[in-house]
Amino acid sequence: MSSLDARLGVLRGSAPPIPHSARTLAALTANPTCDRRSLIDAAGIDKAALAAHLDLPQPLRKSQLALDYGLAFEHKVTAQAGAPLVPLLRQALGLTLPEASYEDINSVGSDDDKSPLQLRHIHTRSRIRSAARRRPSQHRTLLNHPVLHLTVAGHQAYLEPDIIAFHRDGVFHVVEIKSFPVIHGQPDPIKVAAALTQAAAYVLALRELLADDGLPPDHVSDTVILVNPRNFSQHPTATPYNAYQQIKSLSRHLGRLRRLPELLDKLPSHTTLDLAPGPDGTPTRPRGELTAALATVPARYTPGCRHHCDLAFHCRTEARNQRRVDALGTKVRDDLAGIETIDTALALTDGQLHPARDQKDITQALQQAQRIYAELQTDIV
Repeated sequence: MSSLDARLGVLRGSAPPIPHSARTLAALTANPTCDRRSLIDAAGIDKAALAAHLDLPQPLRKSQLALDYGLAFEHKVTAQAGAPLVPLLRQALGLTLPEASYEDINSVGSDDDKSPLQLRHIHTRSRIRSAARRRPSQHRTLLNHPVLHLTVAGHQAYLEPDIIAFHRDGVFHVVEIKSFPVIHGQPDPIKVAAALTQAAAYVLALRELLADDGLPPDHVSDTVILVNPRNFSQHPTATPYNAYQQIKSLSRHLGRLRRLPELLDKLPSHTTLDLAPGPDGTPTRPRGELTAALATVPARYTPGCRHHCDLAFHCRTEARNQRRVDALGTKVRDDLAGIETIDTALALTDGQLHPARDQKDITQALQQAQRIYAELQTDIV
């Protein structure tokens, strides 16, 4: 075990680490300046368990009905050995693709295998290596439920994209099946951005696989195909998107995890977020002690955290109590760069303080901060 692993293990405590997924990696880009999120995710700490012990409200999640609908839509698209998908890819990518070999990697191994993900990853790697080394005209492959590896903070995380498509020009594409609709040609742009950020993790993992085998990583396209229901039906439609910005952003934020030793050095020695579970698994750590330990790990709360982080409501209360500008939202925080507290912003607005020479153009931002702060006082936000 490396020194870094040991230090992250102390921070995590006795619980086993929670593995990364494309969703958790995408969340890194939502608030990349939050050191608390970086350390907790790198250590594999169960944020939901922390939140439950602190009796916090949970972030908004998909209902079971929505999850069931999404699963049914995916089955529809991949039915009959992917037959509905081939014409969608032909149209989206402008290919002459009369047919393609199809394999569901879920069929590899059995429920009795000790490491089913590892077996599926080995099989995925073999199939992709074989496809990449053949002449483009010889091999057209659709891999359903493949398993990839991506290096995250020095460790290998298993990722499971929906589909990897390999077409006749020798380029791999990631295909994601999503259940949000495209209505009259217009999908929800926020949901598209989130889907592309998740897909960026798969693109990076696939490029890492090719590079490890001495193959050109640029054989993985920046173009991601999203397959969605058309209008209010379950009829699928496929749309190509350029995910270059999402790929670049996620790559940069993964690189930030190399700062972990520096972040750990700032913590008091032996800081731990261990819940000290008893024999029955119930946490025994006093809540006040856990709250004090969390306070030593710097957070950067924004209102958007409520949609993707289990600790958001704890960090919101903390930011409000400390009267930090972060609690007023990302835009206000960025517009008021260099002003850390709400008290300073209000004093500048009221004329009790005078802005520095490089702060002359922030009057509008200060007024916005004052309005949002008034809304916070009445619990509108």
